[in-house]
Amino acid sequence: MQNIPDGSVPAPATCPDAPRGRILVVDDDPTVAEVVVGYLERAGYEVEWAEDGPAALRCFGDHRPDLVVLDLMLPGMNGIEVCRHIRAHGHVPVIMLTARGDEDDRVLGLETGADDYVTKPFSPRELVLRVDSVLRRGRATAPAAHSPRDPLRGAGLRLDPVARRATMEGRELNLTLREFDLLAFFLRHPSRVFSREELMRGVWGWEFGDLSTVTVHVRRLRGKVETDPARPRLIRTVWGVGYRLELTPPSDRHDDAAAGATPS
Repeated sequence: MQNIPDGSVPAPATCPDAPRGRILVVDDDPTVAEVVVGYLERAGYEVEWAEDGPAALRCFGDHRPDLVVLDLMLPGMNGIEVCRHIRAHGHVPVIMLTARGDEDDRVLGLETGADDYVTKPFSPRELVLRVDSVLRRGRATAPAAHSPRDPLRGAGLRLDPVARRATMEGRELNLTLREFDLLAFFLRHPSRVFSREELMRGVWGWEFGDLSTVTVHVRRLRGKVETDPARPRLIRTVWGVGYRLELTPPSDRHDDAAAGATPS
């Protein structure tokens, strides 16, 4: 595999402070790994590299990282399997590296639990910004942040932003970082329609990115909160606009799209 990142942008200056976090980079291409590790270290992160799935899981078990940068195409155990093993041991943010044009693989990666993905070839600086963004949003909503503190409720849902705990009719919901943030965003703005661009800015904090990321996360969230994800009554698609959370869903209404439809 020879997908060399775009190295045209100068590497950031070395950060002299204490490490900002521990990152595990998993990629079987030494050239790609060297560039990624170098940029992340210069950005102030402590970085460990694993060249295949088994090595990645050993590193994960020995030194639990704050985030994993994971190549999808690995020899033997691919990135999807590695991500599933990681998810089985709790939530650690995962950014998936995928080849450009492999949309089905990217969607599968997100459905497996990846928090974000970057397509190859990529700008190392963009990857660092994505790492910063994922970690910043996770830490900003961690219990120590204490903001916002008030639980969110509606339509049988209850979210505790401080404890990062969500339930539906008393049943615990196993939500990823982004799924929790997306549901919290909807609950803070019930009945309001948001385009995918607005959701990307409000939930992900991105001004750019692949809008299918939003579509996949809405689909995954519906699978966890809807009684019938194929006929969503809570997170509804508004044709040509986007999505809205309906706290008092009507018993029979067909003005919205079915689950999985992508707003134009």
